[in-house]
Amino acid sequence: MESNGSKDEKEVGLPGYSADTATPNDQQEGAVRSDNWLTRNGLNLESFKKRDYGKGIVELDRSMKPRHLHMIAIGGSIGAGFFVGSGSALHTGGPGSLLIDFIIIGIMMFNVVYALGELAVMYPVSGGFYTFATRFIDPSWGFAMGWNYVMQWAVVLPLELTVCGLTVGFWRQDISVGVWITVFFVAILIVNIFGTLGYAEEEFWASALKLSATVIFIIIAFILVLGGGPENGLYGEYWGARLWHDPGAFNNGFKGFCSVFVTAAFAFSGTELVGLAAAEAHNPVKSLPGAIKQVFWRITLFYILGLLFVGLLVNSEDERLLGANPYADGASPFVLAVKDAGLKGFDSFMNVIILVSVLSIGVSAVYGGSRTLTALAQQGYAPKIFTYVDRSGRPLFSVGIIIAFGLLGYVNLNADGDTVFDWLLALSGLAALFTWGSICLSHIRFRKAWAYHGHSVDEIPFKAVGGVYGSYLGLFLIAIVILAQFYVAIAPIGQEEMTTADRATNFFQQMLALPVVMVFWIAGYLWKRTGWLRTHQMDVDTGRRELDWDEINAYRAELAAQPAWKRILHTLF
Repeated sequence: MESNGSKDEKEVGLPGYSADTATPNDQQEGAVRSDNWLTRNGLNLESFKKRDYGKGIVELDRSMKPRHLHMIAIGGSIGAGFFVGSGSALHTGGPGSLLIDFIIIGIMMFNVVYALGELAVMYPVSGGFYTFATRFIDPSWGFAMGWNYVMQWAVVLPLELTVCGLTVGFWRQDISVGVWITVFFVAILIVNIFGTLGYAEEEFWASALKLSATVIFIIIAFILVLGGGPENGLYGEYWGARLWHDPGAFNNGFKGFCSVFVTAAFAFSGTELVGLAAAEAHNPVKSLPGAIKQVFWRITLFYILGLLFVGLLVNSEDERLLGANPYADGASPFVLAVKDAGLKGFDSFMNVIILVSVLSIGVSAVYGGSRTLTALAQQGYAPKIFTYVDRSGRPLFSVGIIIAFGLLGYVNLNADGDTVFDWLLALSGLAALFTWGSICLSHIRFRKAWAYHGHSVDEIPFKAVGGVYGSYLGLFLIAIVILAQFYVAIAPIGQEEMTTADRATNFFQQMLALPVVMVFWIAGYLWKRTGWLRTHQMDVDTGRRELDWDEINAYRAELAAQPAWKRILHTLF
């Protein structure tokens, strides 16, 4: 924050770096400023040359603005899981299971993101989430979490590309899905040419579009539930909660309830990207806390309210839903609701929004996977070639390898493509849960080490709302979800009609991420030869952000003197 900042500016968020504080990135930033516009934005051959950053670890660009971080936080992860996967969850578990499971995962994510915010503000997050596990849990586990996160996004990219192709099939089913996979693959490639700024701007406008459309849908859905729809549609008379009574709120009993958890978790995947993106924000100490707070509103207004109305308007036994009919491609329940309402053209509009959302997650997959891979390489956990960062701030080889995984989307054109994709989806299904669990455990262990080394909670500039208890709750809910997935894996829905071989295949598909993480953990131990860290071994001071505490304390005193309603607004926003 500048010394001549106004009072209004001080109320935006926590104070930033001290004006006199030098950062390791100063030499890099000077070099970047000396480059021309084309080089900085990756639009000429000069931009592909290796950045000259002197000694030490090269940092990525810090070109993200607070508006980028806020939009990434509030709308960045809204994609196929929310708009399309919710249809499969609605069919499997019913509207009651859909709503309750998303609320439970939402509570879990609220605590995860706040724990991440506290750690990310305290320590530079250029190394990604896995560095917190390396520092506060176990270096071997940190190694496993880093590679698990890279693998998660590498697999998500071809999945999202395929969903893009299938989404276009809403209008043109006569064109091969491979054509549309190519179109969207090229689109993702173009966005990544612009590096960090390309990702940030794409996410800002895509998130703004997604959020606006979701708000419009919620308002229209509310009118439809009350019977305000066109007379030629289903909702021309009071509709209410009739579908919660017939066919019912819960499908497939307890198994149906448990099976929705993983779909809900997949829908929230990417929420943690705001912490990763903070490494490329100009001043994360100031902008990150405000962005973290936006997650509450995304969970409440968009996920919960949106899916509540979906469950009220769309029959869970509708054969057009994804997963309801093995011979149909499946449709988004958001599209089905407005189509059945008789709102001409609005179904196409919602499908365009879904297309933008899925494409956005594809771009996020490249961003999240490449930045984590670069961090792994910088710490010696991956081949050194992935440390290459060009003059426009792009981790070039890391981006290239993640984009190459997008080519797996074409296996869907093969006769056995569905089988391959089932395994890819299984590989990414539980991966996010391990990342979130590691964030919660890292926060718990950090607080313990922080107190052990003689520090007080008042020395933490941004504190998680739930404190260490919130992280315990998040960790507990993550364990519940994993147990629920294990239960569904050993006793799948419809197991009476499955052969022993089919049940075995289903079990390994559902739980594939667990043995993969264990293999990474063992590999990390064999490489680093380190185990669980004791409290006295955890270093809480090295690499901690240098902050102007006089400014922070003055800001806190100013906030404490404000009326209660202003303090509440500050807490929420």
